[in-house]
Amino acid sequence: MNFKRKSNNVMSEINITPFTDVILVLLIIFMITTPMLMQSSIKVDLPKAQTSDIENSLNVDVIISKDGCIYIDGNQIHVSNIEEMQRLLLPNINKTVIIKGDKDVKYDYIVQFLDVAKKIGVKKFVLAVDKS
Repeated sequence: MNFKRKSNNVMSEINITPFTDVILVLLIIFMITTPMLMQSSIKVDLPKAQTSDIENSLNVDVIISKDGCIYIDGNQIHVSNIEEMQRLLLPNINKTVIIKGDKDVKYDYIVQFLDVAKKIGVKKFVLAVDKS
């Protein structure tokens, strides 16, 4: 009798294709959700209005919170820091500046920002509102 022995070969390769698929899906999810998280991280309660225009992604977003903090495209500055405002606004001087001021913000903060921005040379301003 001739018996053949089975060889116990263990597979030493790991198939990483499913792992790569999962990583790519997670990367896509993070790339889509990160801009949304950044936009919603600064809480501003906009005033209501009957009409509003659709905003363009080529605009500069300026958020003024009720405590007077100013955020230009996500960068926090103080209205008295004119050099920093110039650095952030000068490359975008021909774009429209969308001012998203909280409905409880002091009017003085908005006027101070407008005054400094006009001195820099910004010409187009839009006040953002929630459409009711």
